[in-house]
Parts: sequence; C-alpha cells; structure tokens
Amino acid sequence: MTETSPARPSASRAALADAMELLASMRFAIALLTVICIASVIGTVVRQHEPMPNYVNQFGPFWAELFGHLGLYTVYSAWWFLLMLAFLVVSTSLCIARHTPKILRELKTFKEGVREQSLQAFKHKALGHLELNPEAALQQINAWLAANGWRARAQVRTGGVMIGARKGASHKLGYLAAHSAIVLICLGGLFDGDLVIRMIMWAQGKSVYTGNDLNAMSVDNRLGPGNPSFRANLFVPEGGKSAAALLNMPTGVVMQELPFDVELKKFIVEYYATGMPKLFASEIVIHDRETGATRAATVKVNEPVSYRGLTLYQSSFEDGGSELKMRLRSLSAPVDADLSGRVGGASSLSSDGGTLGIEFTGLRVINVENMGGANGSEGATDVRKVDLVGRLEKHLGSGANVSGDKHLRNVGPSFSYKLRDASGQAREYNNYMLPLELEGQRVMLMGVRDTPAESFRYLRIPVDEQDGLEAWIALRRALADPAQRNRAARLYAESATPTDKPQMLPQLEATAVRTMALFAGAEGLKADAPAQGASLGGLPALSDFIEREVPKEERARVSEVLLRILNGSLFELHKLAQEQQGHPAPEAGPKTQAFMTQAVLSLSDAMFYPAPALIQLADFKQVQASVFQVTRAPGQTLVYAGAILLIIGVFAMLYIRERRLWLWLESAPGRSEQTRVRMALSSNRDTPDLNTEFDALKQQLLHEEA
Repeated sequence: MTETSPARPSASRAALADAMELLASMRFAIALLTVICIASVIGTVVRQHEPMPNYVNQFGPFWAELFGHLGLYTVYSAWWFLLMLAFLVVSTSLCIARHTPKILRELKTFKEGVREQSLQAFKHKALGHLELNPEAALQQINAWLAANGWRARAQVRTGGVMIGARKGASHKLGYLAAHSAIVLICLGGLFDGDLVIRMIMWAQGKSVYTGNDLNAMSVDNRLGPGNPSFRANLFVPEGGKSAAALLNMPTGVVMQELPFDVELKKFIVEYYATGMPKLFASEIVIHDRETGATRAATVKVNEPVSYRGLTLYQSSFEDGGSELKMRLRSLSAPVDADLSGRVGGASSLSSDGGTLGIEFTGLRVINVENMGGANGSEGATDVRKVDLVGRLEKHLGSGANVSGDKHLRNVGPSFSYKLRDASGQAREYNNYMLPLELEGQRVMLMGVRDTPAESFRYLRIPVDEQDGLEAWIALRRALADPAQRNRAARLYAESATPTDKPQMLPQLEATAVRTMALFAGAEGLKADAPAQGASLGGLPALSDFIEREVPKEERARVSEVLLRILNGSLFELHKLAQEQQGHPAPEAGPKTQAFMTQAVLSLSDAMFYPAPALIQLADFKQVQASVFQVTRAPGQTLVYAGAILLIIGVFAMLYIRERRLWLWLESAPGRSEQTRVRMALSSNRDTPDLNTEFDALKQQLLHEEA
C-alpha cells in the first residue's frame, strides 16, 4: 500500500496568490499614485495636443520623436497612463475589500473582555473611589458616558463589572472614505477620458480622419449622438449654426454629431487696455433635432449652458470668415488690381517666378501696441550719416519701438495671409490697414515671417500727405525702370556739377547711374565674386561694392560720397515719379527730407521683401465665430462624489482621534457603599491633548488615589 502526501498548491496558484497580495498591498498603490502624479506634472509642463512642428522646434528632431513615441504629448490619453489608472483602481479596490470587514468588526467591538490586571499596563491609568454602591456607580458612569458622546458596553464578572467605551470610531471610516474617493475619481477619469471613445470606435469600426479638408470626412469618421462620453470643440460663426463638433485625437480628428443645432446670434467681446479680452460671451439658440423645440441662452466664460445632458462651455473665439477687400500693388510694374477674399479662403497671385497661392488666415480689428518712445527726439535715421562699411542692422525690423515708457494705443485693423509657392513652401504676412507714427514719421507696416516660430519683421513704408502709399510705390516702380534711373542720374549730375568744372558731368552721371543700379539690384558684383551671400540690392549692395572695390583707408570717404549721390539721385527720381502722376514736383524742406530719409531705408529693405507685390487692406466686413467646448461627462458625478469623500476621509483621519476607555468597578474592601474604580485610556494618536482629556475624565468619573 502506497502512502500519498497531501497535495501541495501548484506553483501557478502560489504565483497568483503572490500577485494578488502585491496588487492589494498599500505600497503598490502608493507607488502607482506616485508615478501617476509624476506623469500629471509632465502633462502640465508639456503643452498637450500641439502640432508636431511645435515640439520639433522646442525639443529638436530626436527628442521630439522620442517623446512622441512615449505619448508625452497626449499624457492623459496615453495607453500607459490609462493602464496605471486601471491598476490603481483595482489595487485600491482590493485594499478596501481586504480591510473593510476588519474595520466593520472593529466598529462593533468595545473590548470589554480585557482583564482588569491589563489596565495597569496602560500609560494613562488611574485609581479612585466613588461613594456609591457598585450598582449606583454603574448607572452614574453609564449616564455620564452617554451624555458625553461615549458608546459603552458593560460585562458583569465575578467580583466586578468591566465597562468598555469608545469615542471617535469614525476615524476608521475616514480610511474607507479616502480610499473609496481614489477609486471614484480614477473611475470618473477613465469614463470621461479617451478610453470609452476608443472602445466605441473599435466596436463600431470607426477611424480617425487625418486630412485637412473636414468636408471630406466620411461616415467612418463620425460618431453618433448617442456617444456616452466625449469632450469636443464646436465652431459656430455669427449667423450660422452647427451640430457637428470635433474630437481631437492623437493622430487626427473625429466628428461628433450632436442631438441639436447651435445657432450663434451674436458674439460679444470686450477688451482690456492691453488688448487682451476681458469678457466674451455668445448669444445662442439651441434647436432640438428630435422635438423641434428651441431655447435661447447666453454662454459666458465660467457660465456654461446645459441641455439634454450636454454642457456647452465658452472656450474661445475665432474669425468666422470675414470678408476682405484689398488692393494689390506691384513693386516693379505700374500695375494695381482689386482683390477680394474671405478669411479661411484662398486665391492666386501671378508673378515672374510663377503663380503663388494666397491663403487668407486672419483679421484683427483691434491691435494694441506699446508706442512708448515711438516719438523720440532722435528722429529717423539719415542715410547720409550711415557707415555702410560698419555693421548693418537687420533689414526688416519689429513693428514698433518698445523701449522707454509704455504707452498702449489701438493702432487699428490688420490682416494676415500666406503666400505659398509651387513646392508648397509658405511665408506668412501681416499688414496693417492704417499708418502708425514711429519716431516722428508716419509709416505703413508690412510684416513677414518665414515660420510660425518666428516673430514678424516689418517693412516700414513712409506715407504721403494723404496717408497713402502712392508716392512711395511710384518711387519704387521708377527705381525698377532703367530709363527713369538714367534720367534721374542725369538730372542729379547736372544739378551737382560745379559751373566752373563742366568736365565732371559725365563722370558724376556715370557714378550716379552705377550707384542707383547697385541700389536697385540691377547690377551685382563682378563675375568672380562668390554667389553665396551676394546682396540683392539696397544699402547692403553698396556696402559689398565698397568692401570689394575700394581700399580700406578710402572706404569711409567713398561711403559718404556714394550715399550723397544716392540720396540726391533718388530725390530727382522722386520728382520725376510725381510729375508722371500729374502731381507738382516736391520741394526741398523738412517734410520732404523726412520722407526721403525713410523712403531710402524702406526701399533698401524692400529688396529683401519676399513678395512681388504689396497687399493693402482697403475695407472689411468682420464675421466672428465662437468656439464651444461640448461635453458629456458621466464620470463628473463620480469625480464630485470622490472629491466629497476625499474631504470627509482626510478630515476624519487627521482631525478625529479614536479613544478607548476602560473602567473596572468593584466593591471597596470592607465597605459595601463604596466602589473602587480602576480606569485606563488609550488612543490611536498620543498627543498633548490626550493628557488634558484624561485629567478631565479623572475629575469627572473618580477621585485619584495616591
């Protein structure tokens, strides 16, 4: 007969038990909570759901791609973050399930079965006598305990009565409340996050749309109005209505259909003196698709509107397709054309380099600029005092001088657009509608930047007496015409040649022609000059010419001579351009000199303006749009309930102390009308207040015995 040993638990069952033990342990939950907190900090520091080029500019190509793979740009919807939340819910739930029965048993026990000798081992203990028999003493003590909030139970024994009392039992309930709060808050976060949407998309076979044309979205990219949880953005222009919101996903967007249409009647916005909006609100009408009912409401910041379980928040505002009327001004040919468009629309522009696409991107009716120091005493730079050999400033500078005291002023509307070439490369432009007065000179600002990460650089064009660009445009076009340049050079040479030295006329005329050709970009450096870094024209072209052709010791003198020739020749060219337009020739004077000084600088900068024409805003009709955040958040109730439980739990654990009190009552030896009372007190936290409370108990319940 063979004896068999008791079956041992299998290795897999032991591993499962160990895993459950780890999962239900407090240290595992704390570790998860710590990692979640660190991830939340990352999600707060790193801007979420930004375009990928923004991250490349910020972190560089390598780290931007690595952080993208780790999901740091969508932390709160990353799979690992949701997985940690799920594990935290499971771990905390198991921890609650493990400790709840023990806590409930503790709430029902008074530990009245403790031995009377054990009371001597407590730190807070006392012995006294009551001048009552044991029955009367028991009744008196029970009445006092009940009146002072103590719950007690008595155990009658041979030789006496043991009373077990407790106070502050809700301290243990605070433990359950705090841990239950963590579970509720995490569940609310899971329900209101992307997890539910991803599960619905997987179950219904939906996909994320990654294109640019939202009108091309198909049924596969749309979620029905029955989606139980989402947080989407709804764009509604003034006078229009919409029932389709966009859900931003890590790789694209999904269209979320709403059970009602939102019509925007009027958008209201108010600004601070700095130009920042201080109030924006939307007057809307909600059209129910099922019942046909309508409801008028006003949505403000921090004042949302709820309808059929959905909540509309005022998120932001944008341009809703404002109508633009513009004037196209060629920089070289005498060609002007009217141009119309709409913000968000597109057009085209023909040039020598091919056809450029125009994308109208925005309209700002209010532009508050810091004009402090703009009217300084220095005035505009006189080109005759510029050292061309010295360090040249950046060609296209900032829009306004921000040095000195702040003086905020609304400088009027501006609009922005992009010019895109055949290869798809685009530059962004921002042009003001009205002139600004900078350094004592009224100028029109034409801005440009190569990438969104850069600031706009502005071409400052002086305006004429009618605040228009006609005088400067005519001068710029005349500069591009070789015949007019030669004529202006001839007139300058005739006026500048001394009467007693007529032989200087041909040489001075040739120098003026060469100088203006260099300035206009019509004559580059010699053939053996390196092509890289060669100037297109303007003052840098003169500087390059002097550095290459003139000895170093003669450069300062030659620079001054060439600038005087250039200044005089351009003035003659300006007079010719005005006469051709039927205007009287301008006379020399302070205003003309100021205009010419700024005109020379702007003509030089215009050589680097990366567009064949200027686009001026002539008129506009503003159409604004509201961006609402539409949410259906079933987890919101769980989060609120969890927050309340968390407050209750933390308060109970920190401010409620559990105390246990024992009293042993027995007849005093030899005296039947006297009761000897032995008392002991314990608490879950030993604080200085406990000593005071124990002294008060001794005074109320017994007389101390030495």
